[in-house]
Amino acid sequence: MTNEPEQQPGAGVPDAFGRLWTPHRMAYIKGENKPSGSGPGDGCPFCEIPTMSDEDGLIVARGSAVFAVLNLYPYNSGHLMVCPYRHVADYADLDEAETAELADFTKRSLQALRKASGAQGFNVGMNLGQVAGAGIAAHLHQHVVPRWGGDTNFMPVVGQTKVLPQLLRDTRELLADAWPSA
Repeated sequence: MTNEPEQQPGAGVPDAFGRLWTPHRMAYIKGENKPSGSGPGDGCPFCEIPTMSDEDGLIVARGSAVFAVLNLYPYNSGHLMVCPYRHVADYADLDEAETAELADFTKRSLQALRKASGAQGFNVGMNLGQVAGAGIAAHLHQHVVPRWGGDTNFMPVVGQTKVLPQLLRDTRELLADAWPSA
């Protein structure tokens, strides 16, 4: 057995570094699946996801006004989003029922993530408007990102890569099973 790097045709000159390939991120980088406009019929994924099965849409739970869905391009394992069914961009434009259920689903997201993954903390929030960092500004969505002590390491800092230890379908199933009833 030799300690020389494995030859990988087309991968460049061999060196002592290993590679963690994340080709699934290229869809996000290229802007694939982004709406073509700001209307609900302009390819909005948050309007299309509820028409799919829970498994195919990565939906964790459905309510009457909102749904909880895994982020297809997560910041951390278990990264959920709570979205109204109605195509609305601004939090101030939600009606009272949507506002109440969005708050309730955010609380239930925290409970499910604690139960399923032992999350020790959370980043919860919305980016309203493109200039505020919203990837899909035309359809409001609240992020619920679980955090653990020591979950920041050299990968995101040096390699601009997040290591996600579980497939999204498996994460969806765990969270759906842990979702608290009303």
